[in-house]
Amino acid sequence: MKKYDVVVVGGGSGSHIVDVALQHDYSVCFIEKDRLGGTCLNYGCIPTKLLTYPADIVSMKEKAEKLKIEVNIEKIDFKYIMERMRKKVKENSSTTIKNLTEIENLDFHNKKARFIDNYKLKVDGQIIKGDKIFLATGARANKPPIKGIDEVKTYTNETILNIEEKPSSIIIIGGGYISIEYAHFFNSMGTDVTILQRNKDLIPNMDHDIKKILKQTYNKKLNLHTNTTAREIKKINGEKKVTATKNDEEKEFTAELVLVATGRKSNADLLNLQHTDIETDQKNYIKVNKKMETTQPNVWAIGDATGKHMFKHTANREANIASENAFHQTEIEMNYTANPKAIYSNPQIASVGLTEKQAKQQHDILIGEARYNEVAKGQAMEEKTGYVKTIVKKESKEILGHHIIGPHAPTLIQEIITVMAAGGNPQTIFNAMHIHPALPEINLEPFTKLKPP
Repeated sequence: MKKYDVVVVGGGSGSHIVDVALQHDYSVCFIEKDRLGGTCLNYGCIPTKLLTYPADIVSMKEKAEKLKIEVNIEKIDFKYIMERMRKKVKENSSTTIKNLTEIENLDFHNKKARFIDNYKLKVDGQIIKGDKIFLATGARANKPPIKGIDEVKTYTNETILNIEEKPSSIIIIGGGYISIEYAHFFNSMGTDVTILQRNKDLIPNMDHDIKKILKQTYNKKLNLHTNTTAREIKKINGEKKVTATKNDEEKEFTAELVLVATGRKSNADLLNLQHTDIETDQKNYIKVNKKMETTQPNVWAIGDATGKHMFKHTANREANIASENAFHQTEIEMNYTANPKAIYSNPQIASVGLTEKQAKQQHDILIGEARYNEVAKGQAMEEKTGYVKTIVKKESKEILGHHIIGPHAPTLIQEIITVMAAGGNPQTIFNAMHIHPALPEINLEPFTKLKPP
């Protein structure tokens, strides 16, 4: 049995903890069963943005037409777009692995790990023990209980990245982040896209006005079916047929490919946690407190492994909190108040803080709304869909939430994230001069129109 000061399981944001541990001259064992970089680098935010960016460029054709500019897209090299994405992901992962081999005081195992006792794991035929253990084991695609799903070839957010040829048609089961980003990509590439979403809205956890605008927009772009539950998948004459129920009525949909995007499932079941004092919740995510500590002393968990907020930026912050508390004996707590979300759909979406519904349940509030075309830059862009909503406490005017749908939403929201992280006083926004005419002026507008909901 080999002993280490620190054991890190999971090669996504867990790598940040490895870096800090090595800076403290700790002996470190780093374990990753798949590719280094985790979901974000290999299957999530990085490859999908390498795909949605070309889709954004194609979508500019619609904007050009509004300005009476004729644009003809004669060819889209789908194979090149996919190869470019895979090449860049592979380059990043290969560089990370190469760097690891050159680090002293670090043992890396590209194998699965299993607990055999508290603080003891078995990996690659060896038994190792860690004084401090960090679990950043993430999550994987959830497989819904659809008849035939194990007999018919379908794709997940991971396997869809391997396709070579553009499908003529695709059915996407699910209506969350993954679904609407891939719908944007394939629709822009010229694929006939159908979304089957069991809920009445896309991205159910977003603010209701954002969901409303997104639904209206996607209804115009592709075949959107909400309140629709997939029941069975079959392969018929080379195509996939999905039988679903919509408002108690049975419907059938056919397409060349089926992408299943129905959420994520915890990887904690792969760790044999029953041999430890580490507890999980009803969905098998690892329980942690605000200091990212598990129910077993000297064991921390971060990122998707905890099931809290499945975003890379959140996992990075949790890694910082966990390492500070573990290596410096501090008592820092994770604060999710200004935890942002962004979706690179078309239109783009960004959100931070509470939705209007959540805020009403907790506070006496005021809301402010504005459209992009209320500022000069938005008018120049002929942007009529873009929308911004802010939510504040009635008495103090502290910002509780801010939601944007429209061009550059993930960039525009950063100003609000920063202000909320600094206490949420909207006067800070007004004290800062905004370039005119520039799109960030839209963040000012909702605060000038605050009223009861």
